[in-house]
Amino acid sequence: MPKKLTNTQTWPTLVLERLIIWGRCIRTQRLRQRITVADLSARLGVSRATLLRLEKGDPGAGAGAYVTAFLALGIADRAVPVLPVELWQGEVGHRVKLTRQEKGDEDEYF
Repeated sequence: MPKKLTNTQTWPTLVLERLIIWGRCIRTQRLRQRITVADLSARLGVSRATLLRLEKGDPGAGAGAYVTAFLALGIADRAVPVLPVELWQGEVGHRVKLTRQEKGDEDEYF
């Protein structure tokens, strides 16, 4: 098994909560559609262990694996909606200059 680069204590709580919800969703949809772990893992092209990690909301599993699972289960559009165009299109390269107060030695969120 590959070594994890981070442990769960380094991930923000919001991220961990969302991954757990995603995992529950994958498991619930798999069971509702009566798909076995072996069948879904074969469809995704991942091992059974990886699928079980996805269902637990493991942050070490790749984002692509989560989205592929949603796609295979037919819920990708509902589970991961497309971002609004203004968030990913438009001019790039404008930097925001921080004020002196913002540059202070205050604790950062991450």
